Amino acid sequence: MELICIDLEASGLGAESYPIEVAWVNDQTGERDSFLINPESADDWHHWDDHAEEIHGIERSTLLQKGLDIGKACLRLNQKLKGKTLISDAFEFDLFWITRLFEATGIQPSFRVAGLDRILNKEQRIQFGFLARAQFRRHRALQDVEDIIQCIKAVQTEPGGC
Repeated sequence: MELICIDLEASGLGAESYPIEVAWVNDQTGERDSFLINPESADDWHHWDDHAEEIHGIERSTLLQKGLDIGKACLRLNQKLKGKTLISDAFEFDLFWITRLFEATGIQPSFRVAGLDRILNKEQRIQFGFLARAQFRRHRALQDVEDIIQCIKAVQTEPGGC
């Protein structure tokens, strides 16, 4: 089974927040991508939560210098992930930010995002939660995706869980 996981970092957790970093990894092929997003390329992306910055460590000035334009970000995701289903361990948040990104451009995503329930049963999701909480999360999208895949594989392969 092809396992592609996605993770996003954001400007905050509120309704005005927006994605600032996206990463995904295809565990089967090893293909991966990670990039920052320039919030100034969107008309109404002004919200910035200093507490969120403390967690992910990405400064707004870095996004302005190194971030992709939102249109280029959407096209890049669509090109690489067309027809795929991506797994997120924080489905509601990541879907919100993916939707916010694509709505800001008027482009439709060519892929779907699903939660852990798509690939893990209830017991495995509980085990995943315990294992994920025990990990040291760096809160950078690519490292988090790698950690998520490690947890998923652990609960899928271990007899009785972790």
